[in-house]
Amino acid sequence: MNNQFKEQFGRYFLAGEFEEIYEKTTKSFQNLVSLEQFRQLSLDYNSNVSSYTCIVSNTFQGLDRHIWVDETYSKAVVIAYDSQDIIQAIYLKPFATYPNSDQIWTKNTYNMPINDEWYVFWGGTNEFINYHYPYEQQRYAYDLVKMVNNETYKYSTQQNENYYAFGAEVVAPADGVVVEVIDGISDNVPGEMDEENLAGNYCIIAHEHNEFSMIAHFKKDSICVKTGDKVKAGQLLGLCGNSGNSSEAHIHFQVMDHQDFLQAKSLRIKFHGGTEPIQGDFVKPSSASK
Repeated sequence: MNNQFKEQFGRYFLAGEFEEIYEKTTKSFQNLVSLEQFRQLSLDYNSNVSSYTCIVSNTFQGLDRHIWVDETYSKAVVIAYDSQDIIQAIYLKPFATYPNSDQIWTKNTYNMPINDEWYVFWGGTNEFINYHYPYEQQRYAYDLVKMVNNETYKYSTQQNENYYAFGAEVVAPADGVVVEVIDGISDNVPGEMDEENLAGNYCIIAHEHNEFSMIAHFKKDSICVKTGDKVKAGQLLGLCGNSGNSSEAHIHFQVMDHQDFLQAKSLRIKFHGGTEPIQGDFVKPSSASK
């Protein structure tokens, strides 16, 4: 596939080049959806659209992914190519945005709760790069994993200890006071999830301006701070685990306007250095946390 096709996919799709697109899809897709079905669905979807713009291009889970939106930011076309430029996924979905809350940034400036390099698995201001986004309580949350050679684990996926993130240090994202700690919840077998204890083992820190950071999915019995402790940015809180509603070891990090994460509204995080990480980015500690 030439680069022009990828770079101009929105124009091809809007111009009705459906056969050319369809020919680049997998055989399994073609067995599920006929060319005529794909053509009719796409024609209907393009109704009242005058242009598509690519707003995200990244590599995610080994696929080269592009997100195209129409001029009103109400429709999205998401397409993902493998290393052979075969279209492994294509889907059409309304593009939901929350422009009012998108403009509400934290008053404080934070660091990621890390002391080495991590990968943003979910993060950003649309649901295609951040699955938290549709939910007000966690809209601007981040999920971080550790990635080596495009994998989050070594050897096999069966043991927590095989995941690079498991047991890695988790640190305070800013100065504050610990207001809630839950520990003692067992780590999941990878691939299984504990839906009764959504956050698993977690720590909530109160900061200035009535802001609260939450870091979740700690390793069982690893949290080394307690309620009432004053913490400094970069101070060790515990170790990354796989507890709660988690299928593999990772850090869930968010800032919110209430201590109770079930009642809170997530706030868009202002980071030191003015960075705004999104899915597919590698992030490191800022100089402010060293």
